[in-house]
Amino acid sequence: MASNRGQGGIQQLLAAEQEAQRIVNAAKNEKLARLKQAKEEAEKEIAEYRAQLEREFQKKVSDSSGDSGANVKRLEKETDEKIAHLKTEAGRISDDVVTMLLKYVTTVKN
Repeated sequence: MASNRGQGGIQQLLAAEQEAQRIVNAAKNEKLARLKQAKEEAEKEIAEYRAQLEREFQKKVSDSSGDSGANVKRLEKETDEKIAHLKTEAGRISDDVVTMLLKYVTTVKN
């Protein structure tokens, strides 16, 4: 009887060990599944964040390039106005400048 009881106890221990191993394996599998899911979610969030940053960057690039076209036109207009002003002023005072230069060149000092 004692030997049967000992055998039964060993059988119970083996069964409990197998059950414990099954529970541990199931927990490991669940943990791996959760880690995989978390990794996939993190990669998805990273991709969305990158896409958002790329959209913002492209918007800034397009906004600044659009402004630069307007700036180029504005600068060309200002430059043309300044050139026209300088030509007008030069034409207005050119006779005075020529007269002054001739006076200094032809005047002899002792």
